[in-house]
Amino acid sequence: MVIGIDPTVDFACKRLLGSPDHPAITLHFLNAVLGGEPPITTVQILNPIIGKSFDDDKASILDVLATDDHGRFIDIEIQTTLPAGLSERLTYYAASQLVEQLGEGDSYRELRPSIGICILDAIRFRESSALHLDFQLRSPSGELLTDCLQIHLLELPKYDPDADNGVIAAPILQWIHFFRFAATSSAEDLRQQLPDPVFVEAVGVLEMIARNPEEKRFYESRLKMQRDEKARLEAAEERGEAIGRVRVLQSLAGVAESTIEDLRMRSSEELAAMEVALKHQLRERS
Repeated sequence: MVIGIDPTVDFACKRLLGSPDHPAITLHFLNAVLGGEPPITTVQILNPIIGKSFDDDKASILDVLATDDHGRFIDIEIQTTLPAGLSERLTYYAASQLVEQLGEGDSYRELRPSIGICILDAIRFRESSALHLDFQLRSPSGELLTDCLQIHLLELPKYDPDADNGVIAAPILQWIHFFRFAATSSAEDLRQQLPDPVFVEAVGVLEMIARNPEEKRFYESRLKMQRDEKARLEAAEERGEAIGRVRVLQSLAGVAESTIEDLRMRSSEELAAMEVALKHQLRERS
């Protein structure tokens, strides 16, 4: 039987990586993403979901804020769409997390690295085949200015599993596989492919959500919210493409081009009708 709970839903992701009850899961994930150098042995979740503190009406992203035994501050979030300004927003949050460490009179030497990790179920950098992109402050020839600001991006759709469904050895690939396929896999399938014991615990977290009526209800509400946001972005993209087609057809037909603002005020049906009329006008002219 498949697990049926998608870890890319932000609530499930926070239950996995942001729970004080499951530090081994968070440790394994962070060491996989950050390369284990230096190895993280303890982690403190700064904003855990405690008991029934979650709220159905809460629209904010359920990110995970943590600090490790090296004093680094880490923000983990999951994104299932590619919103405008994602790169800038990730940079802003990481920079804010850095700035907030210092009070009046504190020394810059007291700054600890601020690390942002985004698990992205979309592709931001199509020109790169890398699944894990590690952004730091480096010169073009590779010299590292400082490790105080880091952003890690995991682009899940780029992952193509081996056809033989064999054991996955690399920790970072284990997590990418888990996030992509846990919902449609059985617990036995995941145990065979992901040999580290931490994934037995991770599967147990997803199964707990499926069994607990209140947790399942909240999971479903967050899933619906993410699907609605994805549909909204797709609709906006389709409208943008329709507006572009109308302006091109107006130019070809030799009529005055409508302003972007005017076309944005029109409904999708009106844009479609304009497109049909302009195509008919062009056919008559030819």
